[in-house]
Amino acid sequence: MNNKLKIAFDVDDTLIIPSVASNGLDVPNYETIKVFKWFQEQGNDMIIWSGSGIDWATNWKNKLGLNARIIVKGSEDVDIAFDDCDVILGKVNVKVKRINNQISRSEWNKNKEL
Repeated sequence: MNNKLKIAFDVDDTLIIPSVASNGLDVPNYETIKVFKWFQEQGNDMIIWSGSGIDWATNWKNKLGLNARIIVKGSEDVDIAFDDCDVILGKVNVKVKRINNQISRSEWNKNKEL
């Protein structure tokens, strides 16, 4: 019997705090990364995905030094999904609090670069 859970984490405003909300630099969200690592230590199947695509997710997985599979967001059923938006992507969905939520991300999303 496989007791591993599929745990998925989004990138923007979940694993990272975007530059628009953090004084000009995309920075790790260390609190969320601690949660990621705890689930990983329990032997779960860790997934990173992003609405910005596979390359964006892969880039941040590598920058953050995380060990996870990269998949297209929402392409697999997962047990727990962590995201900064109200989504139904997993059996359980956890909304991560955005830092400086009052700041619009629309321009940042249009212009972000790997």
